[in-house]
Amino acid sequence: MASKRYKKLTLDENNKGDIFSSLIPIVKKNCTVKFDESIDLSLQINNRQKKSEINIRTSVNLPSGTGKSVKIGVVCEDEKQKFAKDAGAEIVGGDDLIEKIKSGEMNFEKLICTSSMMPKLAKLGKILGPKGLMPNPKLGTVNDDVVTAVKNAKSGQVEIRNDKDGNIGVSIGKKSFTDENLLKNLKAILDVLDKEKSNNNIKGNLIKSSFITSTMGASFKLKLEKSI
Repeated sequence: MASKRYKKLTLDENNKGDIFSSLIPIVKKNCTVKFDESIDLSLQINNRQKKSEINIRTSVNLPSGTGKSVKIGVVCEDEKQKFAKDAGAEIVGGDDLIEKIKSGEMNFEKLICTSSMMPKLAKLGKILGPKGLMPNPKLGTVNDDVVTAVKNAKSGQVEIRNDKDGNIGVSIGKKSFTDENLLKNLKAILDVLDKEKSNNNIKGNLIKSSFITSTMGASFKLKLEKSI
């Protein structure tokens, strides 16, 4: 049964889709709870190709940020640890941090590792993998430039990854963001997916459908202004 709050929301009854600039004021109007709701993008991609199945896993630096604070852990050599801390990483270490992770101590939301330390960390795949914390070169989290990696993670880097059914879910910001800043983040995500389409030699459209919603709001079909 829908709550009284939900019944008062504007809903997409016709479900025909509209462009971002028309939908975002409605999505924001539906943000009726006290906290700053996330504005979320849901995509379904055409990952079933004739000869193979497409699995996208990459990252994008959102130009307007995410509006979220991310706690960063860095596994690196002793001489790089100060640089990682100065860049904003909360948890920094080498073999000592690997041992803490091994014992189940993971007080971070994203983990960065240098290439020389990665063979040691890779042994903890069963611990880090299920939590989505294993560093990956494609995501920029296996990186010898720890300063850049930490700053990217802090400033708005998000992962773009589809599930087995071709669904991708990603936040493009918060209700408090201006419409312009939300649009910048949306375009950055679509640009990355356009590159992935080219890299994977996908024929036809990569994106089959797209929807936009807020954390506690209703979902609206989004009509993209360019085909990808």
